[in-house]
Amino acid sequence: MDWDIEIINECNEDLSMYEKLIKTAFVAAVAVSSLAAGEVCILLVRDDEMQAINLENRGKDATTDVLAFPQYQPNETFPQDFCVLGDIVISIDKARAQAAEYGHSFERELTFLTIHAALHLLGHDHDTKDAESEMFALQKQILGGINV
Repeated sequence: MDWDIEIINECNEDLSMYEKLIKTAFVAAVAVSSLAAGEVCILLVRDDEMQAINLENRGKDATTDVLAFPQYQPNETFPQDFCVLGDIVISIDKARAQAAEYGHSFERELTFLTIHAALHLLGHDHDTKDAESEMFALQKQILGGINV
């Protein structure tokens, strides 16, 4: 694999069975770009830690499902030889709750959140109708490509 994907589990539970799934989802998401190699850090946390991270970085005193912290600005060119793409933070509690709410598996939700955040790191967003349509179509394509 040309991507160094560091997964840091701060949840006090064994999540190692999901590491391959997370890595597969991330690699599938970055495959839509021209980037061939790089690194990313994916932090798995509980809701209370996500709430603290969200408050510190976005001024929002609430938990959320996923946050992406890109290393590059939206219109900035990525280095083509090796790219330190950024960081992803996923709330395991929120992922479980959303999986139950949406009626699908925890694995599917974890895959979706990883892909969603990876696309944000690549500069995609959903702040306008057009951008949202484009990003959501990419998410659906990537999920389908890995049979999720």
